[in-house]
Amino acid sequence: MSEKALVKETSERTAAVSFTEINARRLGPIRRYFRSHPRMMDAVVVFLFLLASLPNVVLPVEGAPGWWAALPICAAALVLFFRRITPRTVLVALCVIEPVALLYSDARSTVGIGIWFALYAVSVAFQLRTAIGAFALALVASVLPLAFIPDIVPGEAPYLVWVIMGFAVMWYVVAVGVGVTIRRERLHENELREWAERNAELASANERNRIAREMHDVVAHSLSVMIALSDGAAVVMKRDQDRARDVLSELSATGRTALADMRRVLGVLREGPDSAPLAPLPAGGSLAGLLEGFRAAGLPIRVQLSGPGLPEDAAFQMTIHRIIQESLTNVLRYAKAVTTVDVLIARLGSTVRVRVSDDGRGAMEPVPSVGTGQGIAGMRERAAIYGGTVTCGPGPSGGWIVTAELQIPQENRQEKSA
Repeated sequence: MSEKALVKETSERTAAVSFTEINARRLGPIRRYFRSHPRMMDAVVVFLFLLASLPNVVLPVEGAPGWWAALPICAAALVLFFRRITPRTVLVALCVIEPVALLYSDARSTVGIGIWFALYAVSVAFQLRTAIGAFALALVASVLPLAFIPDIVPGEAPYLVWVIMGFAVMWYVVAVGVGVTIRRERLHENELREWAERNAELASANERNRIAREMHDVVAHSLSVMIALSDGAAVVMKRDQDRARDVLSELSATGRTALADMRRVLGVLREGPDSAPLAPLPAGGSLAGLLEGFRAAGLPIRVQLSGPGLPEDAAFQMTIHRIIQESLTNVLRYAKAVTTVDVLIARLGSTVRVRVSDDGRGAMEPVPSVGTGQGIAGMRERAAIYGGTVTCGPGPSGGWIVTAELQIPQENRQEKSA
């Protein structure tokens, strides 16, 4: 996978963070308002319940019950306001109020609409089996009593009671069905939100690792070279002042380059992607400068190139550049009595092989480090982006050998063949 593909994947993961905002726009302004103001939604539900239930008992019609018939409805409205907090308790309370209201008012006073809202709340808050149990409770409490109320329908049409009971059952089924659907939708939204948060965390960690690799390469390399140059200047200061001035000039140039690289990386963090380029710096002519810098620091480097040149992919070239830079930095920092450092860059087909070896006395041993201790891990991470590997270890005759093999990105191979 190329650096371009990696950046694209990171962008897609980061874009997932906006899921909540996209979902809010999908809901629309009204649903979005009531979701952010649940108490207002509860108030609207209570208002609709009273609007649908009170006219049956307060309008002056023949045989209408007294004012007391409105008491169960008012009690149900008060209970219904808490349906979001404790839906099962609200449903049980309404199921207790309903048969009393039906039997003592000849079915004119009913809280069946309130039970509808309570069934919906239970179905949204709990699993399907709980919703089915609530449905059965509502049937027993509010539908079956209709068959035992005298004079609920005219004598010439006794079948109407079954029609009324059928409509009640149908609306209860609708309430449970809508509630179950809304519950599944909300669970799905929560899963998507959790997925977005996890992917955002992965994207953030991936970006932190990328920046950490860049910071390590800049700091470890530059400090190692500057320390070696400073030590060299101190040694030759008295014997060859002209040479000492050249070394100090190289030391100053190395410091300025490191400062420029630090500003580039930190500029992205402080001011965002528009203030500094996110793409790697071109590495086409920088490899020679890199090797000259190490030579000035005292490394006797020999370079061998084999096969066609590297592809034009700047990210791929920068990966090769960083691997060589880290390998030579380790040689400069740890190796002892080095007389030759060999750098091999070979391209064979779709594979690029990089080998850095030195003839230092014995294998490199750990010493107090000016880096982060993550150099080898960083090289392996960079190589893995291009399906490659990095191996390192002591050479058969002493010294240290770092070997990296990387696969050239597919798009570059296609361009070459075209």
